[in-house]
Amino acid sequence: MEGRVPEDLAVVVDARGAIMVWSDGARRLLGYEAAEIVGRAVTELLAADLPESTRRHVADGQRWAGEVALRHRDGDRVVVRLRGTPLTDAGRGRLWMVTGTAPAHTARRAEHGALALWDLTLSQLPVPVAVYDREARLVAANEVMTQVMGRTEEEMKGLTLWEIQPGWPFDEYDRLQREVLRTGEMIFHEEYGQAPGETRPHAWSMYMSPLKDETGMVQGLSATVFDTTEQSWARRRLAVLNDASLRIGSTLDVARTADELAEVAVSGFADFVTVDLLESVALGDEPEPLPPAAPVTVRRTAQRSVLEGCPESAVPSGETTLYPVGTLPVRTLVAGRGTRHRPGDPGMREWIRSSPALAESVTHHMIHSVMMVPLRARGVTLGLVHFLRHRTPEPFSEDDLLLAEEIVARAAVSVDNARRYTRERRTALALQRSLLPDRPPELAAMEVAYRYLPTGSGAEIGGDWFDVIPLSGARVALVVGDVVGHGIQASATMGRLRTAVRTLADVDLAPDELLTQLDDLVLRLDREEGPEVRGRSAEASGQVGATCLYAVYDPVSRRCTMARAGHPQPALVTPDGGVRFLDLPAGPPLGLGGLPFEAAEVRLEENSLLALYTDGLIEAADHDIEVGLDLLRQALSSPADALEETCDQVLRTVLAGRSADDIVLMLARTAALGAGQVHTWRLPPDPAAVARARKLAGGQLAAWGLTEAAFTTELIVSELVTNALRYGGAPIELRLIRDSTLICEVSDGSNTAPHLRRARVFDEGGRGLLLVAQLSDRWGTRQTSTGKTIWAEQPLPTVPFL
Repeated sequence: MEGRVPEDLAVVVDARGAIMVWSDGARRLLGYEAAEIVGRAVTELLAADLPESTRRHVADGQRWAGEVALRHRDGDRVVVRLRGTPLTDAGRGRLWMVTGTAPAHTARRAEHGALALWDLTLSQLPVPVAVYDREARLVAANEVMTQVMGRTEEEMKGLTLWEIQPGWPFDEYDRLQREVLRTGEMIFHEEYGQAPGETRPHAWSMYMSPLKDETGMVQGLSATVFDTTEQSWARRRLAVLNDASLRIGSTLDVARTADELAEVAVSGFADFVTVDLLESVALGDEPEPLPPAAPVTVRRTAQRSVLEGCPESAVPSGETTLYPVGTLPVRTLVAGRGTRHRPGDPGMREWIRSSPALAESVTHHMIHSVMMVPLRARGVTLGLVHFLRHRTPEPFSEDDLLLAEEIVARAAVSVDNARRYTRERRTALALQRSLLPDRPPELAAMEVAYRYLPTGSGAEIGGDWFDVIPLSGARVALVVGDVVGHGIQASATMGRLRTAVRTLADVDLAPDELLTQLDDLVLRLDREEGPEVRGRSAEASGQVGATCLYAVYDPVSRRCTMARAGHPQPALVTPDGGVRFLDLPAGPPLGLGGLPFEAAEVRLEENSLLALYTDGLIEAADHDIEVGLDLLRQALSSPADALEETCDQVLRTVLAGRSADDIVLMLARTAALGAGQVHTWRLPPDPAAVARARKLAGGQLAAWGLTEAAFTTELIVSELVTNALRYGGAPIELRLIRDSTLICEVSDGSNTAPHLRRARVFDEGGRGLLLVAQLSDRWGTRQTSTGKTIWAEQPLPTVPFL
């Protein structure tokens, strides 16, 4: 073998492609010792395919020169300009000497003394320049142009661009050159692509200018090419920033915002992006402090790749992962500043080795450049964003890091806004749900089922509420209401109104009287929450308002008394399947003041179905209220046997999509207490009636098989009847009701309600009601049309199992 191995980088490859000689310069460049690399295939060193022109020269056994991407021992990608020289060994086989040379812009003419200064300038220009004749055939090209084309000047002389490099985009360049020769006008053209002698694509700006003689005739043309990759990247970065400002933060959803960040980065300048949020942030809570001496748990909230399916991912989306103590991600989070890394960097090597899946991904996909940027907003760290490159040959630059930090900073504000919204909405919903009943109570008078749907807009919660309140005498009160507005204030007002309704229901106010009291309460709330400059006597501002429907059903008489305050009318489904909307007096909405409410009474057959609802059910953007009422009538015309199933059926039929307001739907199927469960006796206003009342009560309990409760019940009856005889008047009536409890009621003609008081030592009276309160679970009084009723409830005695 002839020739001398250069002192810097030199490699000798035999005919089979195996490395025979490995210089010290090659060791310094790629990190391999001669003992571990000699004998191995040279293709193992390639990090990318050889340029097309180089492959052609190697196949033809000709000298070649060009850029080649090599793999360093630590996995990094190294791009070197190499020159290959064919040699012949003793057996007449072909060898190759590959040396590393720096581009030199030296004179290429044989006679330097005779070379004109213009030729020197053309030859040594640091940009590719070529000259073509009138037939678009190459006349001359400088050194940089030959490097870009991957061919020598002698190889290209006399050929057109199409003949030099058939195919796109050189066919377009050839057409443009002929256009210049035909018109005599300069053409500017921009292209992004990979030249035959380059290992990566570039942005090129080409000037094709006509060359004219003294007469103005076109004798040829010159092509000057500028590498505008950096300018192109700068424009691209500005476009990415603009894209980020338009696309990131379109929703108040944490996961969607993180995905928008990853999508913008992958479409702009990265090949693979992951967004890891702190576990607390992903759940919508406040970020936890970051102790540097503890591992950090994060959730892979989003990831995007230029490859379908994100095959580079070592952690699936939605999964949690751990950053070990002291690793590069933890240090980056604590420092709060973005960093750039190569896989061979010491800190990066430790991080990669901490996860076998990550190490395999970096090796398999040849990830060669990484950026880590903390996601921070308002001085708080929310997570970490990883930017990686494996398809883009260029490593991340300092400008790329600045771009990434700018995008992440914008996204961090949106992520934090989404996190705060998630937390506040969850808090508001928890408040609202805590103010609503968990489940309907067990009732003998009726069966109840309901559905509550928060607003579908996602903006704020509403103030819709409902309730089922057991009343005395086995009666049941049904309430549905809707506070004006949305948000925490509406929920708080709803809670206060619901509490007020329960309190007023306990004193057994009639529905119209209850709404009157509730109207006064809303007026007071409106004055309290109005502007501070107004005095207490000022008029209400109208900022607080509500609608309400209150109904009381008595299973003994099967009558339902209802009143409404600006609320939608209820629907009634009779046992035979007929559906009608009850024409109740509308009444003004709560909060107007000074206007009366009117109650209406309806007799309900057993197994009737009442439907109470808020306006969100029947009002929709795509239809008016009448259409909503028709859809509700249609849904109720064939109710299912189970009320829960009927609720779902109504929602499916009436709601085409999500409503813009909260929705409450409450269905109540009525029952009746038979004659065997209720017994009533009229008593004369005579002291002897006390003994008779005890006897009647004891006999009825014996008939019901409740003799164990006879003693207690007779005491209660005795005290209540005595109280009616002493403080009330005719008519006096005793009623026993056997329901889920044993109810004892004594009515009289007086409107004076008794009060529980502590009797003094020498008082002859005042201990009756105290005794009743001690013997019963609940007791109370309610006004009637003829006077009052005092009632007491006891639990049914447990029947032993035989």
